[in-house]
Amino acid sequence: MRTDARRHHDPQVRGFASDNYAGAHPEVLAALALANGGHQVAYGEDDYTGHLQRIMHSHFGSTAEAFPVFNGTGANVVALQALTDRWGAVICAESAHINVDEGGAPERMGGLKLLTVPTPDGKLTPELIDRQAYGWDDEHRAMPQVVSITQNTELGTVYTPDEIRAICDHAHERGMKVHLDGARIANAAASLDVPMRTFTNTVGVDVLSFGGTKNGALFGEAVVVLNPDVVRAMKHLRKLSMQLASKMRFVSVQLEALLAKDLWLRNARHANAMAQRLAEGVRAIDGVEILYPVQANAVFARLPHAVSERLQRRFRFYFWDEAAGDVRWMCAFDTGEDDVDAFLQALKEEMAR
Repeated sequence: MRTDARRHHDPQVRGFASDNYAGAHPEVLAALALANGGHQVAYGEDDYTGHLQRIMHSHFGSTAEAFPVFNGTGANVVALQALTDRWGAVICAESAHINVDEGGAPERMGGLKLLTVPTPDGKLTPELIDRQAYGWDDEHRAMPQVVSITQNTELGTVYTPDEIRAICDHAHERGMKVHLDGARIANAAASLDVPMRTFTNTVGVDVLSFGGTKNGALFGEAVVVLNPDVVRAMKHLRKLSMQLASKMRFVSVQLEALLAKDLWLRNARHANAMAQRLAEGVRAIDGVEILYPVQANAVFARLPHAVSERLQRRFRFYFWDEAAGDVRWMCAFDTGEDDVDAFLQALKEEMAR
């Protein structure tokens, strides 16, 4: 069969900008090929989406129901709409992805208000939640109805199961629900060395945004309803939010490939290990400061601005706070030891200039 497609990049080049830069895992690509061919019912009535429900039950219990979507922002917007009224608000960390990295989609597209709280490490606590958890009967204030946490956080830190249980208990006592943005949930589970249910449905999380793209999928996430008593009309919300895939089998089979066995965990453990290798090397370089505990697949550091600019010509990565000189280095499932070592050598060279 003739094709005019050609490769436009060097597949040996890897950077530290984002785990989204990585390609799809070969086992995921093989699963996509397996699902191809022939006809399957559209819009989620296919065999692959049906089987995905059973796999989700094995990870999150028999009441869990997965609604595959295209992307993480879509998952979060659909999930938060399902948990709020038109007058509702969501309490989240100031650094949360829904607040700083989704283009205002939860507010502009979801029609809800975000009530943010500054945190030292990206993690909410019951005490921090209470800074915004008030005024339910005040018609002049958006009503706090949901607490949204991110696991692992935007700063690479990881909640313990006990910390999430305390948040869920606190929120539920005040009549609020709990959403967990799990774009990197696999990395958190690998870091904690516990099943994902241990810090989700077991401790009281109501709805989960399950991430696949950052862990080896080509595209695709899922809204996983863990507590069916707190949501309404999920399938309708998914459709009107433009997150209903017609050929949904190709989203579902990717999540199946990750979750049916242990690919999700293997990928996450490897990415986390590469971040630890990177952090250990960075700590040995004078003049570079690691800002937060390295608990998943991210390393946040502070170094001279000019060094970062020169280093960026050799490896892709982003400033986190350019004024302060803070940067973020991300590792992915395909980051190799040689990649880390080459980056560390380049960092040493630029720091010595």
